[in-house]
Amino acid sequence: MEDARRTVEAVARASYGRLLAYLSSETRDVVGAEDALGDALLAALTSWPKDGVPRQPESWLLTAARHRLIDQARRRRVRDEHEGTLRRLAAESTATAVAGGTFPDRRAELLFVCAHPAIEPALHTPLMLQTVLGVDAARIAQAFLVPPATMGQRLVRAKQKIRQAGIPFEVPQDHELPERLDAVLEAIYAAYDLGRDDAAGIDPRAQDLADEAVWLARVVRERLPEEPEIRGLLALMLFCDARRAARRTPDGRYVPLSEQDPGSWSTSAIREAETELGAAARGGRIGRFQLEAAIQSVHAERAQTGRTDWAAIVVFYEHLVQLAPTLGARVAQAAAVAEAHGAAAGLALLDTIDRAAVATYQPFWAVRAHLLRQVGEGVDAVEAYDRAIGLTEDPAIRRFLLERRG
Repeated sequence: MEDARRTVEAVARASYGRLLAYLSSETRDVVGAEDALGDALLAALTSWPKDGVPRQPESWLLTAARHRLIDQARRRRVRDEHEGTLRRLAAESTATAVAGGTFPDRRAELLFVCAHPAIEPALHTPLMLQTVLGVDAARIAQAFLVPPATMGQRLVRAKQKIRQAGIPFEVPQDHELPERLDAVLEAIYAAYDLGRDDAAGIDPRAQDLADEAVWLARVVRERLPEEPEIRGLLALMLFCDARRAARRTPDGRYVPLSEQDPGSWSTSAIREAETELGAAARGGRIGRFQLEAAIQSVHAERAQTGRTDWAAIVVFYEHLVQLAPTLGARVAQAAAVAEAHGAAAGLALLDTIDRAAVATYQPFWAVRAHLLRQVGEGVDAVEAYDRAIGLTEDPAIRRFLLERRG
């Protein structure tokens, strides 16, 4: 029984987004597809421990969810032809289970559906995180500093909008692509960040989420190979992923980038990242993710040269902040300037950032504390460390900051 339950959980983790995208692609009803898939998972928890795990678990869930959709159609008294379509798709699902368990992957299309102009722009990323990657509303709410109930209501309304507006499941035409592609790439990177930031293991799905984000970037790149920012995003995530094993010691201690052993970085991931970044550069259209990837490329050079070219990193940050002046970019720019020109110069840049905007932004206080300690402002440094520690959820990073605070 326990083995069957673990199988249900594993299939749900690995296949939820793919199943949901396929189920909702034909009906354009994400809410209905979620309900049907949820019922199928509950049925699996009841059936599999008793009858055994099916040979093709994913196809079993797909078929079961299709039958739930047919039941939904009956209850809602939809048009006869719509119910006929659902019956046909249920039959196809059964045939798929017999034929080997393969079915089209529509996650790329669902990403673009979630980025449609008919949906409130602020919900593009949260909607993609939940529907395509299976992140729960509470986790999304935490990431976006919104009460869980509020985020849940907004997500339900956005999914209803997909059905009401009849948004097609397709990659948009050229004239629609730039605006929606930006939202898709932002969502993929947000998913990667959620996974990467949870390296301490607070969320058991975290690394799966980071891996899934990299995979989604590959899918979008295959659909749109001429778009340089897609390759820039993929390069950025690969550079960061190359350092995965170096971020923690065997006993779980946090290791900052400056103290990591480059010998433990993945050379294959770095090589692939460099290839993607080079392909992006040949596209002739610079963008935020290409610049961020270029910064990580300079860091990666330490594996070969033994040093970090901070002057080059500062130049890249100057361009990045002009193009995308996010809080993260501005704080990172100040840290880079401090490395290149001294802590006082870095602090001067931090002082140009509105304090109200960084009141709950942990990286700002961590960097500020570090630089204040360097310039001899011990009392202010301790106060900044306390702010950073109070805003830190990762136990390993909290421990690291406590040790630095002294």
